[in-house]
Amino acid sequence: MSALPRAALPGRLQRAPEGFLQPAQIREVAAGRRGFLRSAFAAAAGLRLAGAARAQPPGEEVILRPQPWATSLGQPVAAFPYGQPSKYEKNLMRRESPGLTRVSAASVAFSPLQGMFGIITASGLHFERHHQGWEDIDPSKHRLMVNGLVKQETVFTMDELMRLPSVSRIHFIECGANTGMEWGNVAVPTVQYTHGMLSCSEFTGVRLIDVLDHLGYDRKKGRYVLAEGGDGSGMTRTIPMELVESGEVLLAYGMNGEMLRPENGYPLRLVVPGVQGVSWVKWLRRIEVGDMPYATKDETVHYVDLMPNGQLRQYTSIQEAKSVITTPSGGQMLLDKGFYNVSGIAWSGRGKIKRVDVSSDGGRNWRSARLETPVLSKALTRFNIGWVWDGAPAILQSRAMDETGYVQPKINQLRAVRGTRSIYHNNAIQSWQVAQSGEVSNVQAY
Repeated sequence: MSALPRAALPGRLQRAPEGFLQPAQIREVAAGRRGFLRSAFAAAAGLRLAGAARAQPPGEEVILRPQPWATSLGQPVAAFPYGQPSKYEKNLMRRESPGLTRVSAASVAFSPLQGMFGIITASGLHFERHHQGWEDIDPSKHRLMVNGLVKQETVFTMDELMRLPSVSRIHFIECGANTGMEWGNVAVPTVQYTHGMLSCSEFTGVRLIDVLDHLGYDRKKGRYVLAEGGDGSGMTRTIPMELVESGEVLLAYGMNGEMLRPENGYPLRLVVPGVQGVSWVKWLRRIEVGDMPYATKDETVHYVDLMPNGQLRQYTSIQEAKSVITTPSGGQMLLDKGFYNVSGIAWSGRGKIKRVDVSSDGGRNWRSARLETPVLSKALTRFNIGWVWDGAPAILQSRAMDETGYVQPKINQLRAVRGTRSIYHNNAIQSWQVAQSGEVSNVQAY
């Protein structure tokens, strides 16, 4: 392949101080994209050159001469019995927000969305939300009780659960308070803090409906399930039986091909696709079938939406369609004009993402992005779109639509209905401002 003039190369994206992202790279993967990319390169070259030619740079030593790693013996396999990321990626980590007060062991650690690719969250980067800290429970001592409106109340060991037929499903999990600080015009700096209480993994476990069928639950009266966790907070949540009967709710012990991590509920947690993360009860110890919602403390006093009239919305569990651009995003820097691959993620608690539109002018004009496969129900969907930055100020936004026809709202549209005193279920369009200097920051565009 002939070399492109240096001025025709894509614009460069600088890693933020916390080690956010690699520079965008372009790959020609389909004939239909080649023409577009050639046009983008040409546009970038025109913007940078302004009709003037530049000399080719001299060759770099790192490519002209063999480097030490190419002339020496590498590390043996026993050096890392459990694989670790490169030392050069050490800054890509979960982080606690300096703006949130830690109460005892209750805490939040946000996933670094700006440094992730595809749709699967690495287990070591999965976000954490604890109400009384995490525990590492001996699986041989963990039990799951199933009681209530069932013919055969039973206590299961982990070995007994793992002998049952299993399934593996890819789903997102999002805390109901994700993006909560944006309600009150608090513009936290990066996508890690605006949207980082979000992850997507492959979960493996037993379908809850199969267990309840085996134990003979009361199909007429048993219309709700209480899920109780084994941590110190006594986290308990009501799950409508309709969700269980859909076959999606899992008693999960596996995540991304291995056992759950302790901070994610090892050895057993509930998986409730499309529903806010607090209902995905960790260290699951009891399932009770009942005939009405249980009105526990974490669904009547906490995890409720404060409306403008002072009333509280309760049991607002479904996570509506939402999206966010992860690169370029807050805290990053565009180093020069030219072509950039704008990339992000979209998700909906009601099913599949149907379309994602992207705007570079604050929502006046929109273009449809490319949805990368696989596009799965109640899972993250990766989108990409090409953008040529001409050096002028810009506001980048993404807008998702799911298969039900629901369209992600603007922040002012959401506030008009929900007010400004809420914490939970903010699925508004996120705005990233690109300054003339190339600095990307968080703004709220109306």
